Amino acid sequence: MMSRTTRRLTAALAAGALAVGLGACSDADSVAEQAKANPDAGYIAGDGSIVVRAEGDRKEPVELQGDTLDGKPFSMADHRGEVVVVNSWASWCGPCEREAPHLVAVAERYKKAKKPVQMVGINFREPSVDTGKAQADVWGFTWPSVFDKSGRSAIDMQGYLKATPSTAVLDRQGRVAAVVNGATTESTLTGLVDDVLAEGAKG
Repeated sequence: MMSRTTRRLTAALAAGALAVGLGACSDADSVAEQAKANPDAGYIAGDGSIVVRAEGDRKEPVELQGDTLDGKPFSMADHRGEVVVVNSWASWCGPCEREAPHLVAVAERYKKAKKPVQMVGINFREPSVDTGKAQADVWGFTWPSVFDKSGRSAIDMQGYLKATPSTAVLDRQGRVAAVVNGATTESTLTGLVDDVLAEGAKG
């Protein structure tokens, strides 16, 4: 059964997907040029579709691990009990740049509200740590980003994050509860996160 937020998102999705689609089309040349500049990136554009998994249909917890752009070890197991937002991004990805202010706004919203929400980035197939770190600073990403030049995170994230960018919302057990395939917005992402936060409140 669809939640209140999911029904609301469905109504808004057509307009949002159209806007993302038009933006992607208008940026097609620049994205193509960026992909050529980094041929190992494996760029896949998302269509903005949203997948929501009911609590009983979720897989085992995600076991994402790795070193962050700051050189610190990261393990998803350390964030059990929190709702975790995992965003796959790269400096060479045009839609990621448009999405960045929305992610920053989401992070600030939950930090200000003191909600148990953790943002995590996956710096996907970035040419170097220095490039990823510089771009994260420019975009205002203050949360940890796992450096993933090899593409290993695709396995760790159970194949959910296929597009760049794409975003997964994990429940308090670390299971994937929702995925946005492509660039997301502040309103869409907060709606998904709020639904997962509400699950914890029931208990």
